[in-house]
Amino acid sequence: MSSTERDDPSSGQTKPLRHYVGASLDQYFESLNGCEPPDNLYEMVLAEVEKPLLERVLDQTGGNQSRAAEMLGINRATLRKKLRRHALNG
Repeated sequence: MSSTERDDPSSGQTKPLRHYVGASLDQYFESLNGCEPPDNLYEMVLAEVEKPLLERVLDQTGGNQSRAAEMLGINRATLRKKLRRHALNG
């Protein structure tokens, strides 16, 4: 069983990433207090997730961009473009 398929942290297993994303979205919608969510929610979520994803993956790889790109499943040029966009290029 992969770490993304486990779901019981009390047993030493972690919940899948989608659990945490779902919980964050639930909290976001609750915080709106009846207000309309913003337009283009899909793009907003992607923009909010991309920078911390890049930061954490770079931390995990010790800053090695080739390994980070491989972990992310993108090529290194794409990673560098994303790092510049988020001012993470050192």
